[in-house]
Amino acid sequence: MWGLVFVVPLLLPQYPAALLSFGRYLAFGLIALPLAWLDRQRIGQLSRADWLEAAKLALVGNLLYYLFLAAAIQRAGGPLPTMIIGTLPVVIALASNRRDALRDGQLPWAQLLPSLLLIGAGIGLVNQVELQYLKAQPQADLAAYAWGAALALGALVCWTWYPLRNADWLRAHPDRSPSTWATAQGIATLPMALVGYAGFWLWTALLAGDTAAVAMPFGPTPERFILLMLAVGLLASWLGTLCWNEASQRLPTTLVGQLIVFETLAALAYAFALRGRAPDPWTLAGVMLLVAGVVFGLRRRPTRAAAA
Repeated sequence: MWGLVFVVPLLLPQYPAALLSFGRYLAFGLIALPLAWLDRQRIGQLSRADWLEAAKLALVGNLLYYLFLAAAIQRAGGPLPTMIIGTLPVVIALASNRRDALRDGQLPWAQLLPSLLLIGAGIGLVNQVELQYLKAQPQADLAAYAWGAALALGALVCWTWYPLRNADWLRAHPDRSPSTWATAQGIATLPMALVGYAGFWLWTALLAGDTAAVAMPFGPTPERFILLMLAVGLLASWLGTLCWNEASQRLPTTLVGQLIVFETLAALAYAFALRGRAPDPWTLAGVMLLVAGVVFGLRRRPTRAAAA
């Protein structure tokens, strides 16, 4: 479900990244409202500190992350940002293995390294193929490609921070429902997305005037925009986050971080489907290395570290 968000900027190339980010999370927040009403008893048990944490997660892991990602995809195409975000299994595993050793146990580095090397080799192989594909395009813009890579790195930083902090809350509150926490993040996102959407509309009206890049409130293809925003708001933002929360509450963060590789695989599949061609043998080899790395990692179990 999270892989869907990588193709939406390609399906809406005329829309600025800010509008895609605010639109997605405005839809997420609106979808969360009736869900919060149905779950109002458990929602009411959240403290002020819980809501503050939900707001931080919503700002960094939702709005800023997708703003960077959508802008990166529109400048560099789908595969390169997908591959940079695809390093999340390695980055999260490395960060969590040291940071969360007392809580989750620690995978010995010698056991973790083969899995990370396989995942890294798969990502590198696919990325090399995509670089060659870009160089073969007569209209290739290497400057835009470089900007896209930099923005994708910003998205990577946001989404390295998010799962670590999100897992902290879920593991500290094993009695709380992951679905309630997903809905709470949607509610926390709503006012920020609403302000951002209104601010972008105001900026378009006051500063851009007749030269506005996109017609507000819903752009040049309003039906497609609204449908896609609702789709990613429901499937990626709420249901995808629910599944992620369920996993984060049950699994060590080092392990669940490796499993996010399937977001990369799904995004690649959607990107190639959108191109209308099958991946070449080297890309398939990279995919096989990614899967092998995750399978290898799943066979290892963390060992408990002695408390200080």
